[in-house]
Amino acid sequence: MKPLPMVPTENLPPEGGSYSSTALDGLTPDPAKTDELRPAIEAAFKKVYDPEIPVDIWELGLIYDVFVTADGVVGIKMTLTAPACPAAQILPGQVEQAAKGVAGVTDAKVEIVWEPGWTKDRMSDVAKLQLGMW
Repeated sequence: MKPLPMVPTENLPPEGGSYSSTALDGLTPDPAKTDELRPAIEAAFKKVYDPEIPVDIWELGLIYDVFVTADGVVGIKMTLTAPACPAAQILPGQVEQAAKGVAGVTDAKVEIVWEPGWTKDRMSDVAKLQLGMW
């Protein structure tokens, strides 16, 4: 597997997306709403692929947390495979749009986090098999 090209990502919000270090401030998770919508949200994330790796972001382990507020706003904490990941410009916006496409979701907010850092250990067995790492 060839190394990913390094692209500076500081101050690069995704096209059509909205994320920041405080994107989830003020959002209060609703456990019942989260339980209701989470399966459909996870299914939507499985349709979003890292452009450099032929595996979806859910199986790659890029999504750290997902919750839904009582009024249907989805809060998503995610990471990237590396801080200078070339997908930083598009992936968060694609994740936001995927969540917004789920019935019952009124909005979605994505927060990029770097702790804990992503490692191959976060990948599912499915992803490892797809990439020949098993």
